[in-house]
Amino acid sequence: MKKALGPSERREAVEFLVEEHHLPVSRSCHSVGLSRAAYCRKPMAPQKRDAPVIDALNSLVEERPTRGFWKCFKLLRRQGDRWNHKRVYRVYCARKLNKKRRAKRRLPPRERQRLSVPEQPNQVWSADFMSDALYCGRRFRTFNIIDDFNREAVHIEIDTSLNSARLIRVFEQVKTERGLPEVLRVDNGPEFLGKVFTEWAETNDMTIRYIQPGKPNQKRLHRAIQPNLP
Repeated sequence: MKKALGPSERREAVEFLVEEHHLPVSRSCHSVGLSRAAYCRKPMAPQKRDAPVIDALNSLVEERPTRGFWKCFKLLRRQGDRWNHKRVYRVYCARKLNKKRRAKRRLPPRERQRLSVPEQPNQVWSADFMSDALYCGRRFRTFNIIDDFNREAVHIEIDTSLNSARLIRVFEQVKTERGLPEVLRVDNGPEFLGKVFTEWAETNDMTIRYIQPGKPNQKRLHRAIQPNLP
């Protein structure tokens, strides 16, 4: 199925019929399906024709660059602009305002491992985060390290931001006090998947055992003690 001709192609076809075959303009326009008014009207440059749309989109993006197309389109409709979504999207892409969607990071397959109680302390630890809010509404997080043998709270770190570098400092502090475990059982959070943390764990001979995504019960020894943490 051939693509339909646009107004510019139809105008060129009319000019060809008039110049080469000496047909009247009205008959040539009727043959290609173009009105005579459209043939006589001078085409406007896209930059000039879409100037109001460009100005409206630029004002929205300058205010907040992270806005996507549909957010901008809905805001334009609220402002009373009645341009259809196809025209706005064409201008949106022509101005290169569309940003590449951040793809979700795929996790490697995690094998299901039997959850058993260790035979001695400092053999298997579990680590996880908890979050809460102050009276003023400010959020904070706690990083809890639990010994799976006797469910002892090895360390609790509290702050508003806890990244991989901060976790390494915590484990270095615990290392000087009582050493490190053979195995650390954690979930698939970004703090534990970072290259900095995994390389540090490998350097210190600490095996990281990740649970399967969506299976928090594989870390139930840690979750059982969480409600009792201060």
